[in-house]
Amino acid sequence: MNVIFCSSEVVPFAKTGGLADVCGALPLALEKIGVNVSIFLPHYPCVEKVGYTVKAIDKNVLMTTIGTNVKVYFVENKHFFDRDEIYGGADGDYKDNLERFQFFCMQILVLLKEWNEPIDILHCHDWQTALIPVYLKEKYDDDSFYADTKSILTIHNLAYQGVFPAKIYDKLGLDPKLFNHKVFEFFDKVNLLKAGIVYSDEVTTVSPQYSKEIQTKEFGCGLEGVLHAREETVAGILNGLDYDVWNPQTDEFIIKNYNGNNFCEGKEINKKAVQEELGLPIQKNVPLFGFIARLTHQKGIDLVLESIDVLAQLDVQIIIQGIGDEKYYSLVSELALRYPKKVAVCLEFNDHIAHQVYAGCDLFLMPSLFEPCGLSQMISLQYGTVPIVFKTGGLADTIQPFDSITGEGNGFVFEEYTQKSFIQVIKGAMDVFGEKEVFTQIIHNAFASNFCWEKAAEEYKKNYQCMLSASQGV
Repeated sequence: MNVIFCSSEVVPFAKTGGLADVCGALPLALEKIGVNVSIFLPHYPCVEKVGYTVKAIDKNVLMTTIGTNVKVYFVENKHFFDRDEIYGGADGDYKDNLERFQFFCMQILVLLKEWNEPIDILHCHDWQTALIPVYLKEKYDDDSFYADTKSILTIHNLAYQGVFPAKIYDKLGLDPKLFNHKVFEFFDKVNLLKAGIVYSDEVTTVSPQYSKEIQTKEFGCGLEGVLHAREETVAGILNGLDYDVWNPQTDEFIIKNYNGNNFCEGKEINKKAVQEELGLPIQKNVPLFGFIARLTHQKGIDLVLESIDVLAQLDVQIIIQGIGDEKYYSLVSELALRYPKKVAVCLEFNDHIAHQVYAGCDLFLMPSLFEPCGLSQMISLQYGTVPIVFKTGGLADTIQPFDSITGEGNGFVFEEYTQKSFIQVIKGAMDVFGEKEVFTQIIHNAFASNFCWEKAAEEYKKNYQCMLSASQGV
């Protein structure tokens, strides 16, 4: 089975978010279970900075290899991709993003046909490559080379759709008739993701719960009708976690390594270290909460801010780390000044501190308003740091509320997005923290949680096989 991953960012070559992590890890996991995978990525300047040997193999195409034999092809176009950032700079998104990724999508299809190697699946990711399923059926519908090729579109975050002014629709090189409410038109603008959803053979999202949520008005971002219309071919497959990177037993960023069998001493030492480093009083028996996220409304920083005065009256410590919307910087910094013995703040992306927070904290706050999948809750579980989450998207799929009667569950969950519910679940977690035997059981449950990429790869492989079998009438 030959699968082509098409993405605007891939770890370790280019990254702005979780899309890159998935498109770097999933192909390697698929390769391990017998799928022949290659990746296409624009050639940005940052590609040359990661230490891989990249060689030219065709006009305006370079290549390297990751894993055992996963080929990564870089599509070169200095006018479009030789820029400091991937999508835009300080002044906002690049004005020609539609043209940039239209070129990328079209070039992939042109190159694959020129190379004349059979392709079973084109696996596209987010709006940047959503034109590929459209071109596959509109420009190559009668082409024997692509006759048996299927397309799958994975939505990593429905909030990002690739919406552009209607006046530049003609740059897509498609029939003007496709600019209608069923395909490209979206409130008098061009919506690339919408068209990709309509044309792809299958749509996936990054968690089962999120695949259901995006078919509702609350989470559908205006595309709930389009998604619901093809609900039979919308699936949710949970992302995995790279346990080679996130492993407290081998983590070089933390003070004391540990695992699920000897975590008591390890977490105690790391807790003391992170308290000391961030200027908090060293208090072994006070619950230490961590919050690591982009400082945006979606990630729940507003809920944390409006709850902090109440939480500060409790016997707690809280570490907030993140970058994001600048409007939050002064608000968060002021908390540390107001409650110097309760709140510590790190307003930068710092790997050492992030790993130390995961290892040293007792509990992890993740009150996302919506969360397609989420990795932080998986990381916190791996480090024996018990998550507190809002029941949404991937958080609902990965965190089961602890049941004191059965001893099952790996975290704490609140179901109403209110300050009252948030504080209530935190107080409940604090009560359990005070019962050491019970809290130790939750930590054991956390360590037992497994979200390896191999699981996701097996599900994707089944999806690929089902798509191909359906087309062959099997």
